[in-house]
Amino acid sequence: MKFYVYMLKTLEGFSNKTYVGYTIDIDKRLAEHNKGKGAKSTRGYQWKVIYKKSFKLKTKALSFEYMLKKDRNKRMLILKNEKY
Repeated sequence: MKFYVYMLKTLEGFSNKTYVGYTIDIDKRLAEHNKGKGAKSTRGYQWKVIYKKSFKLKTKALSFEYMLKKDRNKRMLILKNEKY
């Protein structure tokens, strides 16, 4: 099983926001966020995935997610170099 850390960005027409999360199914999780069933901070917006990284171990994924949520410079670098 793979574990993913992902970063979302709001679609055009919405306030410029990002969100970092963890999941085992990115497509399903993105659909939940876009239906308003994601984290409270993601409700009311439409999102796209701009970054994802896979891990074999859940603990590694959760550690990376924590680091990415705390490291604003890393998030800004990802935002600047959007891959999707």
